[in-house]
Amino acid sequence: MSGTQTVTWDTDEIIAKRDKYYAASQRAFIPYKKPLILKRGAMQYVWDEQDNKLIDLLGMNLCISVGHAHPKVVAAVQEQVGQLTHCTTMFYHPVPAHFAEELVATMPAGHDWVVHFTNSGTEAIDLAMMMARASTGNQDMIALRNSYHGATYGAQGLTGVQGFRHNIGQLSNITFAAEPNQYRGAFGPGTQPYLDDLDRTIACSTSGHLAGMIIEPVQGYGGIVEMPEGYIKGAAERVCAHGGLMIIDEVQSGFGKTGQSLWAFDSHDVVPDIVVMAKGIGNGIPLGAVVAKREVAEVMGGKLLFHTYGANPAACAAGRAVLKVIEDDAMIENARVVGAELHKRLRGMMDHFDIIGDVRGTGFMQAIELVKDRETKEPAPKETAFVFERTREHGLVLSKSGNFKNVLRMVPPLCLSMEDVDSVFNAFERSFEDLERRGST
Repeated sequence: MSGTQTVTWDTDEIIAKRDKYYAASQRAFIPYKKPLILKRGAMQYVWDEQDNKLIDLLGMNLCISVGHAHPKVVAAVQEQVGQLTHCTTMFYHPVPAHFAEELVATMPAGHDWVVHFTNSGTEAIDLAMMMARASTGNQDMIALRNSYHGATYGAQGLTGVQGFRHNIGQLSNITFAAEPNQYRGAFGPGTQPYLDDLDRTIACSTSGHLAGMIIEPVQGYGGIVEMPEGYIKGAAERVCAHGGLMIIDEVQSGFGKTGQSLWAFDSHDVVPDIVVMAKGIGNGIPLGAVVAKREVAEVMGGKLLFHTYGANPAACAAGRAVLKVIEDDAMIENARVVGAELHKRLRGMMDHFDIIGDVRGTGFMQAIELVKDRETKEPAPKETAFVFERTREHGLVLSKSGNFKNVLRMVPPLCLSMEDVDSVFNAFERSFEDLERRGST
C-alpha cells in the first residue's frame, strides 16, 4: 500500500466495499432497504452522504447520550489523545481512576462499590455473569423473555430475542421467566402474576441455588417494555432468598434516558448487587463498565481478567465529560419534559390511526407498537417496515425492533429539544398517512 489514504463518499462504492469485505455476520444487521450512510453529526442531527439532514431518534443505537460531536466531549478526548492515547491496566493513569470514583458516587449510598471497565456492554454482561457465578458458587442464572443483553457467545445465552440467538449450543444453566409486559404479556397487566411465574421458574427450572438474575429496567430492543412497579424489588427478594445476586442492565436505560434519574433502577426501590453500563457512557466512544459491590467483585481477584481497551484514558475522558455535561446542562430534566410532550403527541395519533396498538415509554425511551387488530393485538410487521422506511424519507432515524419487528423504537440523545417535537410528530403523521394511502390504492 502506498500513497495517501482517502475516504470515498460515493454511495455505490461504499455499499460495494462493505458487501465485498465485511463478513456475513457483520453484513446482516441492515435495517433499511437502501443502506443509510452517515457522514457527520451535530448534537441531535445527522447528515447522510448526500447531505440530507435527519433527526437522530436512536442516538445511533443509544450510544450518543449528550449529542453527536458534543464540543465538550470532543475537547476532552482530543486533549487526552494528544497526551497519551492508550495505557493498559497493567499500568496506572489518573483519568480512569477519577472516572471510576465519579461512577461510584452515582451508586446508592451505604455500600462499597468498585468498577471494572470493559470495551463494550456485551463484554460487561459476560463479566457480570461470571462475577455472579464466582461470587455465589452457584451456576443457575435467570433472564427475562424479550430481553436483550448482547450477541456474543456468552451474552446471547441471556438474550430472550430469537433474532439474536444463533443456532449453536448456548451456555448452560440459564432459564427464562415471563417478562412483565403490561401490553402483551403472557399473564396480562399487573405485577404479581409475573412474580408468581418467577416463583414457578425457580421451582421448576433451576436447582434452587441461584447465581443471579439479570433485568433491564426498560427492555430496550424488546420494544421499550418498562418493568412495572414492584417487579424488580420482588424479583430481587426472591433471587436473594435462593442465594443469587440482582444484576441490573443499564446499558440502554442508563445515563438519564428515562428522564427520571441517572439510573433507571433508582425508581424501583432496589439496590442491585451488580450494575452493567455502556453505550451512552462514552457518547459513542467504545467503553463499558461493571459496577459491583466490593464483596461481590473481590472474588475475581485470584486470576488475571482484563479488557485491553477497557480503561482506555481517552475513552474514560469522554465518560467523565458525559457525566459533567449531563449534570451541567440539566439533561435528565430535559429528557423528562421533552419526552413527556413527545409521548403526549404520539399517543394522540392513536385517535387517527387504528394500526397503532400502543404508545408507551418514559422520558426519551419511547415506542409505538403496530398491530393489525387492537383487540387481538396481532403484530403488524409488514406495516411497521413500511412506516419505518417512510420515517427516514421524512427526516427521522429510529429503530424497528421487538421480537415481532412491529415496534418503532425511539431513544434520542438527551439534547433533543422541544423545538424538535413538531418535526418529529409531523414526520410520523406523514408516514402513517403514507401507509393509509398505500392501503387505499
